[in-house]
Amino acid sequence: MATVLLTGGNGLIGRHLCRRLQDRGYDVIILSRSKNKRSAVPVYALNLEKMEMDTVSVARADYIVHLAGAGIGEKRWTTRRKQEIMDSRIKTAQLIHKAVREQKKVLRAFVSASAIGYYGMVTSDKIYTETDPPADDFLGEVCKKWEQAADRFQESGIRTVVLRSGVVLAKEGGILARLMKFVRAGLGSSLGNGRQYMPWIHVEDLCGMFIKAIEDSRMEGPYNAVAPDDRTNGEFTRTLARILEKPFWLPGIPAWVMRLLFGAMSGMLLKGSRVSAEKIKQAGYSFAFPALEDALKDVIRKAPA
Repeated sequence: MATVLLTGGNGLIGRHLCRRLQDRGYDVIILSRSKNKRSAVPVYALNLEKMEMDTVSVARADYIVHLAGAGIGEKRWTTRRKQEIMDSRIKTAQLIHKAVREQKKVLRAFVSASAIGYYGMVTSDKIYTETDPPADDFLGEVCKKWEQAADRFQESGIRTVVLRSGVVLAKEGGILARLMKFVRAGLGSSLGNGRQYMPWIHVEDLCGMFIKAIEDSRMEGPYNAVAPDDRTNGEFTRTLARILEKPFWLPGIPAWVMRLLFGAMSGMLLKGSRVSAEKIKQAGYSFAFPALEDALKDVIRKAPA
């Protein structure tokens, strides 16, 4: 069976995708900056400070899925953190491309993660599609350069797919885990005025899209990896509170409080626009969790109380 090299394979999405790929019979190997001694799959070394990597990983790969990247919402956006967010995505892709070029490696496909941050930290009723240009704010710049790094594989004649994901719903972490803590404590409320859209995707559907991108040779270029059920932040949190049978309070958390707590990163939480799922649907992807309520119920059922 074919071998898939995952960058970021020890992260939230990587762990889910690794399991799904193995279930489908793929051999999976991981390229990582940190050794995980408990990893059940081979892990190859990556050192961004020295711009070095174990190139055997590329030699073994038939497909490469690039998930690596410092968490955008994990820490305040200091100058140093912003550079880490950028470098962890772009330099990893550059190192891999260098190894592919030097080995004259013929890959079946290169599939890269990206994010709906490509469209920027804005609030609008406009429905963004893959043909829209990147925003000129920090998230837009990160995603633009992330995708430009992926484009180098396309320019080398390798089929390349980019998946721009929304908020990932999973039991292990991310924004949902934080929201659930507040809601379970009876403190559920929208962020700011709550009218900003919050494009989301169940982790199983996101993994399904990565697998489809690997296996469907017709897929090329960018796709929005979001569910078709458009919801605002207020609607999202109200639905979560109802499922957990907890109160939902109005008004929402004031924007100034969010800025005090999160600094520049608050823009990611206080703003958000509608993003179209039409292209991935037209590509033939069938959602396991197209509706928010079903997706939340599934995640909550699996999550620890």
